[in-house]
Amino acid sequence: MYYRIRDLREDADLSQEQVAKLLNVSQTTYSRYETGKLDIPSQSLINLANHYSTSIDYLLNLTNEKRPYPRA
Repeated sequence: MYYRIRDLREDADLSQEQVAKLLNVSQTTYSRYETGKLDIPSQSLINLANHYSTSIDYLLNLTNEKRPYPRA
């Protein structure tokens, strides 16, 4: 999972600090998310999935389908 959030961030040309601000965490905390040293809270996963227009399953490496699921 961790490489996916890093890859999405890099593909969007964002710094760790920019994404950390989006999630209301420090850059150090976000860096720990990307390295797997710290588990990502569910609300942060939701925010990342929404920001990158993908599904949480994609972030968690449960699917290779990047598109988000349709809203019910």
